[in-house]
Amino acid sequence: MNFDDTAQEAAFRRMLREWLAQHAPREAGPLGGAQRAEFWSAWHRSLFHGGWMGLSWPVEYGGRGLGPAYEAILADEVGACGAPPVPHAGFLGRALMHYGTQEQRRRYLPGLLSGEESWCQGFSEPGAGSDLAALATRAELESGAAGAEYVVSGQKVWTSDAAWADRCLLLARTDPSADRHRGISALIVDMRAPGVTVRPIRQINGDEEFNEVFFDQVRVPADRLVGAAGQGWQIAMTTVSYERGPADIGFSSRYGRTIRQLEEAAAHRPGTPATRRALARASVYAEVLRLHVLRSLSQRSTADRPPGAESSVDKLLSTVTEQLLHQAAMDVHGAAPLLGDRGEVLFDYLYSRAASIAGGTSQIQRSIVAERLLGLPRTR
Repeated sequence: MNFDDTAQEAAFRRMLREWLAQHAPREAGPLGGAQRAEFWSAWHRSLFHGGWMGLSWPVEYGGRGLGPAYEAILADEVGACGAPPVPHAGFLGRALMHYGTQEQRRRYLPGLLSGEESWCQGFSEPGAGSDLAALATRAELESGAAGAEYVVSGQKVWTSDAAWADRCLLLARTDPSADRHRGISALIVDMRAPGVTVRPIRQINGDEEFNEVFFDQVRVPADRLVGAAGQGWQIAMTTVSYERGPADIGFSSRYGRTIRQLEEAAAHRPGTPATRRALARASVYAEVLRLHVLRSLSQRSTADRPPGAESSVDKLLSTVTEQLLHQAAMDVHGAAPLLGDRGEVLFDYLYSRAASIAGGTSQIQRSIVAERLLGLPRTR
């Protein structure tokens, strides 16, 4: 494919670059906790009001109705100027676009896109990680004076940003007698509803982004069901196919920013030949990923469906790139991050170790590529 901008894309890139030069935060954001969430929320709202969020979303939901390639341009320019990464509103929004009712889309998508409402993803459980179909959270349909409601009980874990989320896209078992993949449904749950308890998990880098979430007889109106009852597995697979795309969750813009910071640091601290080779290798991977993301997003223009198994290729490449970049950052900065200086370098390095787990482990992604893309036989 031709990776050069069209005339329209080049004009868009120039306008975006000018806007970023005036509005992008230059200071480093907080490393964790509620302060980090507030910083990201402010950046999210600033991008939205500038007209840069939801570039490929339909206009009726607050987007601009542009082609997917414009999302890649946004990631390029945000990373190149050293701004914070693009907020990851896209992958949950896409699930609602594909499966939500018209009323649900009109009610929830504008707030999600603008940053006025924060969402989390209630999928993983203590006994259901890679084997997500083993989830045990229950949602029982009841009829009462308030109308039909689901009563939800169970536990989720590793729920990113749950402590400050307003809504949760929750997977729960609504039909225990059905096949385990067919008895799951997706619900929109108010995170401040009675019976919802959030307990932050302190991570190795000191952040508390991940959380345990407990649901104790939480009542959810039946009209918060996304799609049909029993369609939760399909909705989950669509959601994670977008989640595995580096542009959909803002990672590709983060890599550009990291490369820029590394190049600036290496100019003052050249390091050993091994360090320079590590930096060169990470830079090559970041550029390959950038071009691959552009190709993947361009293909969406002609594919009348959500991403499929091919998103596992994106995820594997993104994982390797992230871990190489932050290992190179540790090499370039020497002992400083371990001695209390350049704390953000150590913070990002420790966070990057989870990249091979988040959104589906690398082992799962390789199995998907082998079986669904290459047609290799499944082994037991």
